[in-house]
Amino acid sequence: MGKRPPITNRVRSLREKHGQMSQAALGEAVGVTRHTIIAIEQGRYSPSLETSFRIARLFNVGLEDVFGWEGD
Repeated sequence: MGKRPPITNRVRSLREKHGQMSQAALGEAVGVTRHTIIAIEQGRYSPSLETSFRIARLFNVGLEDVFGWEGD
């Protein structure tokens, strides 16, 4: 069992609350690929600050409503 990443996110739940938006549609809306969205949701990739803001603005929430920090 691996160590949890320090950055958490609610991208999947926000996507689902936003009319069951697909990963591909979210990626297109914020300028990344579906594969990038998958990796973000799984905690395998931390998006750039610009992409993070784009995701938050798309869902009309604050950055900390999408991403959290559980690091040291």
